[in-house]
Amino acid sequence: MIAYTNTTIFTGEHFLEGHSVLVQNGRIAGLEPDVAIPGEAERLDLQGALLAPAFIDLQINGGDGMLFAEHPSVEALEAIWQECLKGGTTCFLPTVVTNEMAVIHQAIEAVRDYWKKDGPGVVGLHVEGPYLNPAKRGAHHLEFIKEPTVSEVEALLDAGKGVIKKITLAPEVCSEEILQLILDAGIILSAGHSDATYEQGMQAFKNGVKMATHLFNAMSGLHHRAPGLVGAVYDSGAMASIIADGFHVDYPVIRISKKIMGERLFLVTDVVAENQMGHYLHQFDGEKFTLPDGTFSGAALTMLQSVRNCVEKAGISLEEALRMASLYPARVLSMEEEYGKIHPGYRADLVAIGAGYRLQGVWRGGEAAWEEKG
Repeated sequence: MIAYTNTTIFTGEHFLEGHSVLVQNGRIAGLEPDVAIPGEAERLDLQGALLAPAFIDLQINGGDGMLFAEHPSVEALEAIWQECLKGGTTCFLPTVVTNEMAVIHQAIEAVRDYWKKDGPGVVGLHVEGPYLNPAKRGAHHLEFIKEPTVSEVEALLDAGKGVIKKITLAPEVCSEEILQLILDAGIILSAGHSDATYEQGMQAFKNGVKMATHLFNAMSGLHHRAPGLVGAVYDSGAMASIIADGFHVDYPVIRISKKIMGERLFLVTDVVAENQMGHYLHQFDGEKFTLPDGTFSGAALTMLQSVRNCVEKAGISLEEALRMASLYPARVLSMEEEYGKIHPGYRADLVAIGAGYRLQGVWRGGEAAWEEKG
């Protein structure tokens, strides 16, 4: 048993002082007053850091120079895992964007091979495209965007059984039959890269689409005479991810969206990797990634930086920003009974945050996954 001591605990519900977190066999064994720590427990002094549930990223495209859509491989997943750890993330959905179907199938097999090697962190695959609206393609390659057919979707679902966790699509280019096929496979549907009207968006959410991908980006916006997909997200019970780098969405808009949506809004990084070959030529300008024509193509921040931006620039409380990076994405994945809280029985996936949002340590199942050097 390990006791995480000398810390302020964020349980996922509230802050707790004067207590330690007990971890045994990869799970939270208890939260005990510091004076009641069992004598046999090994003590880990966190030097006053904040201890919070580790983060969950439902959209990350690459890391360490490896873009998953261009290198659908175990090596790319290993690189993304290391990228995740730098920001306190221990669960993630690697994302393969619009591409040839053969590449998407390679991504599926890469996840399977990664799991066979007991690769950490990956909880499923996010397929973003190719069933998108060309008018809102963003950085997605136009050549591969298509309308779905039943036979192609059935083949994708068969190949991706047990691997594909989430699919982003434009609901207005998909029939109800297609949506139901995907839902029947137990896959989360997310509306994105969509020019849906408000009415189309509301109908999609009624039909089982659970969320929207990177709110505001590559979707029909909110206008007082045409509420669009953003209006449908606001007006429904749907959840939505948002990129909190200040470039993809301005900070006041994040704050306004949070006030409207409450617990339905959560964070993703949408991080990509610099890439000079293939279909996705991501260029880093020092703050964000763009295509050669200047189109935003991905973010360049960690989940911890996203949390900090929400607090310091969007005016969201620290506890709520932490939930946006942990508990709420866990709910999307129906994992909220095991992740997103420091509570007895939950997985001991933890992050220690020091002064100035300095990452001090990351633990996965109670085992150290990342430690501050020096």
